[in-house]
Amino acid sequence: MFKKKDTFMPDWYHQEAPKDSYRSILKWGSQTEYKAPSKELYKLMKEVFEMTDDDFKVKQEMGLEPVEIDVPCKLSKEVLNKFADIVGEENVVTDGYNRLRVAYGKTMVDLMRLRKKIVENLPDAVLYPRDREDIIKIVAYCNEKKIPLYVYGRGSSVTRGTEPVCNGVTLDLSQHFNKVIDFDERNHTITVEAGMLGPALEEILNNAPTTLARFGAKGVYTCGHFPQSFEYSTVGGWVVTRGAGQQSTYYGKIEDIVFSQEYVTPVGIIQTDMFPRCATGPNVDQIMMGSEGAYGVLTHVTLKVFKYMPENRKRFGFLFKNWESAVEAAREVMQSECGYPSLFRFSDPGETSYGLHLYGIADTPIDKFFEMRGYKDGERVLLLGFSDGEEKFAKNVRSYVTKVCKKHGAMNITGYASKLWETGRFRDPYLREDMGDYGLMLDTLECSVNWSNFMDVYNGVLEYCNNREHTICFAHMSHLYEQGTNIYFIFEAKMNDLDEYLEYQRGIMDNIQKYGAAMSHHHGIGKMTAPWLEAQIGTEQLNIYKALKKHFDPNNIMNPGGTLALDLPDSEKRDFINK
Repeated sequence: MFKKKDTFMPDWYHQEAPKDSYRSILKWGSQTEYKAPSKELYKLMKEVFEMTDDDFKVKQEMGLEPVEIDVPCKLSKEVLNKFADIVGEENVVTDGYNRLRVAYGKTMVDLMRLRKKIVENLPDAVLYPRDREDIIKIVAYCNEKKIPLYVYGRGSSVTRGTEPVCNGVTLDLSQHFNKVIDFDERNHTITVEAGMLGPALEEILNNAPTTLARFGAKGVYTCGHFPQSFEYSTVGGWVVTRGAGQQSTYYGKIEDIVFSQEYVTPVGIIQTDMFPRCATGPNVDQIMMGSEGAYGVLTHVTLKVFKYMPENRKRFGFLFKNWESAVEAAREVMQSECGYPSLFRFSDPGETSYGLHLYGIADTPIDKFFEMRGYKDGERVLLLGFSDGEEKFAKNVRSYVTKVCKKHGAMNITGYASKLWETGRFRDPYLREDMGDYGLMLDTLECSVNWSNFMDVYNGVLEYCNNREHTICFAHMSHLYEQGTNIYFIFEAKMNDLDEYLEYQRGIMDNIQKYGAAMSHHHGIGKMTAPWLEAQIGTEQLNIYKALKKHFDPNNIMNPGGTLALDLPDSEKRDFINK
């Protein structure tokens, strides 16, 4: 007798969310894009979470209801009229939907609250500044009236970085403040307003002879910065959180790409210089980057640009027999001085298995071939990568990576897998919507480590995460350096209780700190990770941050409420380094 093939698949909700609904806010990016688990991944989920098809026949909280908020704006008519005088009446909004839209980001805490219709920490009004002068006037007026001021880009924060816990006003920069200010082809720099989205910037640079004709552009360029949130994040958001793109191993994190910045602060305008290097005291650019809106509003950013040469890209992929050999190969490549790959992404055994299920490779003849060669499920590690730059350079980097990988027992699986990943690399967050409809959560936390403590952090955090029943956790490293790398933890669980989730998340961060990692590599700190910051950087360094805060923002109007632990009560601080 042949076993009947399982053909059931859940009725995933792949419809545009109702207008002005909670779901339209919690949805990742586009309102008309979706990504459901594949059949293989669905099967794996049922096994891990001990669920049956029946569990996927009834949806839970979906957030389809219209946003109805009975939280009145506390700003007086006089104050609202003043803002209308500055930005125009049409650019001052106080309706509940738009106030909620800019209040939450995209961490699981935000998504769970939206599904459960939990509304808290709203701004009293949302302002859409049209230009630099609007922002200067808004900051001055808010400082005079001591009105809390928050800045919103496009809402992809995963650290509660822009949540207006003290109410006040939120500036939404993406509406109007998103133009090119200057382009200097001789210096390879472009200056843009902070609200510009990643795709708009990249399209402008890729088509520079047309889009930047007024500046005399002749070549084509790229910024080289492609975070997971690329399609729905702003240049300003990248800078104030010290973000990293998926190709940062070659192009650098955003602090390596920024050339100059301008901030409007309560005490005046900060405009940094435009030199490649100088020795004129501490670098103010580095002081301001990562400040997360706590010192002032970032208005303009000058970025380095790079030649756009997609025809030179050399893709590669390898399968290692175990995590230890993959980590050693990664370290050897980074310390070889042969040049760096652009994408260099190592998935641990758990993520490798998850990925092969997600992309439908598990249990196929290809999978069986891997097993026969000794690359076993649950042990093998997938490396995806490519090199960019001048053609011979790109070829040389790929050649050296191939040499090192083979030395460590890896199988060459060609660049096909990397190309497949590349075509859908910004779409994985959509999985959270379909999973959340059935009481499942998917979230991430990341950290930075040295090669010397890599395995301690990796093993310690993974052990904690996987100790919970009906939970799976895995990781990858994707931003590599001579001295170390990041570890990006992804955890999925059968979990729909907000308090339980918060406790579990805190436990992960406790263990990241306990085993000696930096609390963030590129997500920033925000209000979510702030309780662990002082224990990591030390009280004296935090006091430096506080002194800068006092200088730039004496009335504490800029992103108040725990950002960067600047005004965090001692009772909320956590210290697992000394425990």
